[in-house]
Amino acid sequence: MTCILIATRNAHKVAEIRQILAGDFRFLTTADFPAAPAAAEDAGTFAGNARQKAEGLGVWLAANPQAAPAGAPLFVLADDSGLEVDALGGQPGVHSARFAAGAANSPDAANNAKLLRLLRDVPPQNRTARFRCVLALAARQGPARLFEGCCEGRIALAPAGVGGFGYDPLFVPEGCDRSFAELGDEVKNKISHRARALAALRRFLNGVA
Repeated sequence: MTCILIATRNAHKVAEIRQILAGDFRFLTTADFPAAPAAAEDAGTFAGNARQKAEGLGVWLAANPQAAPAGAPLFVLADDSGLEVDALGGQPGVHSARFAAGAANSPDAANNAKLLRLLRDVPPQNRTARFRCVLALAARQGPARLFEGCCEGRIALAPAGVGGFGYDPLFVPEGCDRSFAELGDEVKNKISHRARALAALRRFLNGVA
């Protein structure tokens, strides 16, 4: 079974990746590698940040084989993703997790509140947006291969639903009348930006495993 190290400390992302890829792969996370360095994530693009995380951790694994538990990963998988709002010129983009605070990750409620405040005078027809996800898959000391997924939609006038995380209570995917937070994991994990990127990743892994 192909073993993948998910290069994130975001428990929500880990859960989604595991649910979407299901039982085809064995997963480890950075929690299994407490000495692993944190990536800077300062590339300025989703692709750059994902590549930086995957390749950096792959190089560290190659240099520190003793740090790997039994059944060391064949691949390192990194995710960088966020929300792009057209009326805000693509913001918050790569700053999605720290939109409210600027330098550090912000509580989801604070990020959502700032987004609604900035869109207060924007009419419904102009609140178009998309979630974008870029996955980077790297072998030890190897260049990363990228997989991208997008989900088009719009920003609601008020949050709704208790599921998901991040901007899910505000994001209504195209063709739906409920937010990601209302649709639940079963629906979201079929149509989301991350689901689409992971579908491409699965096709690639099935071809090389």
